[in-house]
Amino acid sequence: MAVLIIGAGHAAGQLAASLRMEGYGGAIRIIGDELYPPYQRPPLSKQLLSGDMELDQVYLKPDAFYADNDVELTLGRRVESIDRTARSVTLDNGDVVSYDKLALTTGTRVRKLTIPGADLDGIDYVRTVDDTLALRDRFSPGGHMVVVGGGYIGLEVAAAATKQGMSVTVLEMADRVMNRVVAPEVSAFYEALHRDHGVDIQTDVRVSGFSGNGHVSAVECEDGSSFEADVVVVGVGVIPNTELAEAAGLACDNGIVVNASAETDDPDIVSAGDCTNHPNGVYGINIRLESVQNAVDQAKAAAKAICGNPETYSAVPWFWSDQYDVKLQIVGLSQGYTQAVVRGDPSSGAFSVFYLKEGVLIAVDAINSPREYMMGRKLIAEHSRPDPARIANTDISVKELV
Repeated sequence: MAVLIIGAGHAAGQLAASLRMEGYGGAIRIIGDELYPPYQRPPLSKQLLSGDMELDQVYLKPDAFYADNDVELTLGRRVESIDRTARSVTLDNGDVVSYDKLALTTGTRVRKLTIPGADLDGIDYVRTVDDTLALRDRFSPGGHMVVVGGGYIGLEVAAAATKQGMSVTVLEMADRVMNRVVAPEVSAFYEALHRDHGVDIQTDVRVSGFSGNGHVSAVECEDGSSFEADVVVVGVGVIPNTELAEAAGLACDNGIVVNASAETDDPDIVSAGDCTNHPNGVYGINIRLESVQNAVDQAKAAAKAICGNPETYSAVPWFWSDQYDVKLQIVGLSQGYTQAVVRGDPSSGAFSVFYLKEGVLIAVDAINSPREYMMGRKLIAEHSRPDPARIANTDISVKELV
């Protein structure tokens, strides 16, 4: 029996390891279109970009792991098609590879701008190791960087570039940074944090194009404003890689549709990671998550399904962002909240925001507040109804909120 894993990201590496931990003794082969073994993506816009980590430190496993566990890596190759009837895939070099069980861990790709000048040199995206290494080479003290998009990636890049002595401007089309995922109080804190480090934060700005003679020299906006740029980094979201699954006739809807055990509608195919649309038992919804936690936990569920021991995967999602010396830890999903309660003083540099929906705690943003983060995970899983007044009262221990 052979398991073939398409995609060589975080979910792929975890899936291979989990298969061996589950006692699977058959062949495992990972096929990825990059030249690198499975690696961590979060450091790409954080420690690897800033130079605080080197390439070998972002790999999920040492080279010896794959040899010791009889996991074959086929790197620099792209899967062009899946033949579900023959249970085989065709690679971009014409090779046909058979499988007994197939795992799709195809991840996501960056959403690219198509506005005038978007093909100029010096306009970068951050999604792969090569993206990060190329961008790191562009850092130069005194240089001008413009970041398009004030989400996690954009702000993390801004922080890394500022540390390298660059002059940075962030352009965000919404009225505040990270507006889709955090409350206004958290946005205000991060805008002030970046401005304190010399970053120019511009909100309510729509980019209309880029100018330059071969290489970008400025970012143009709809209101007529223009921002000098030696380097531009675009962070405006990602798109799930579902084309292979769609062409093979698998159900897809903003991701490859899987059940709570990471199984697709084909009994021989599982899927895990950022590319999946899956049920979340904590919130009772189907969702696609761009999260290390989801990639790891869902890969573990996929391994169990392949080994014939399916279990229901249901977890409270969590995320994090490192900017300067500030750690933002998010647990849960705050979309649709009806009340946001601030715990602590933002001016102190350590506070949290508890999000309630009709009285039920659904998410916590913890800024340099690990205790609130850890307790939030527990309370959210329990569908707790903490008293907002007790949340706001820091004289009450977080352990005593319920």
